[in-house]
Amino acid sequence: MLPYDPDSTTLSPTTEETPKTAFSETVFETDVEQVAFTCSLVLSSAGISHHLSQRPDNLIISVTADDTQAAHEQIQAYFHENKNWPPRPVESTSSFTPLLQPPTLLLIGGLALFYSITGPWADHSFWFTNGAGDAEAILKNGEWYRLITALTLHADTTHLLGNCLLGGFLFHFFCRLSGNGLGLFSMLLTATLANLINVFLHGDNHHFVGFSTAVFSIIGMLAILSRQHQIRTGYQRIMPFMAGAALLAMLGSSGERTDLGAHFFGLCCGLVVGWILSRKPLLTLRHSVIFQTILFLLFIAGIFTSWKSALF
Repeated sequence: MLPYDPDSTTLSPTTEETPKTAFSETVFETDVEQVAFTCSLVLSSAGISHHLSQRPDNLIISVTADDTQAAHEQIQAYFHENKNWPPRPVESTSSFTPLLQPPTLLLIGGLALFYSITGPWADHSFWFTNGAGDAEAILKNGEWYRLITALTLHADTTHLLGNCLLGGFLFHFFCRLSGNGLGLFSMLLTATLANLINVFLHGDNHHFVGFSTAVFSIIGMLAILSRQHQIRTGYQRIMPFMAGAALLAMLGSSGERTDLGAHFFGLCCGLVVGWILSRKPLLTLRHSVIFQTILFLLFIAGIFTSWKSALF
């Protein structure tokens, strides 16, 4: 590549040996100086003698009559090969910041406040009698609302604290990736599906309560979305599963009221729904305030109507 000398009217070594009058054919003209210099270098690299001249309104590249066709071909080939260069910046679907901070305290506070009203799981508790997960009532009596109301009830204080502390931690990061409305709605949807699958597999005589099914669904969704957002460090990639293991350790992995099936299906449903959330249409819709608001209202409506059906 030859350096451009602004004080010279030629860019190739052969042009100095050729009279300027020999460059009688104009092959390119432009008012953009950088483009003119680039085309001049293209001709120089192809060994085509040429003359670059400045006019009042533009710059002109001229060649000899014998080199006219070759010069046209070189310039056209250059523009054809570089028509999409530099590439247009691609809008990243993985960069997302929710309009509002995740309602983590609202979720945790709501679960804790509701527990202060319902108390622990007791045989004759009004709340648990009407809202706890009961496979027989669901399958035989069609009380499907129990799939949702059971998520808001907790067996004891340890059960509540485990779900609130670890679940709130995971929920916060999940909503930072999904948005508040989409995060809440997808959490409720996956947990409800997991409870439904668990009920069908257990059949009659199966009772369950607790938010832990939703926590494990968040683990699955967060694991998939973490990959979509190119989180590479080992700690961040396994963080959801570490939290899940800690929750199991806190609640125990056996016992009458430890529902490992719900945890497992919550995780599986979370992985599936997480894959759906990582698709481009939903990644784009996350930025819509209207979309997020509608899903937030659907989440509230789902909880409210479920308890309304349970109590009235």
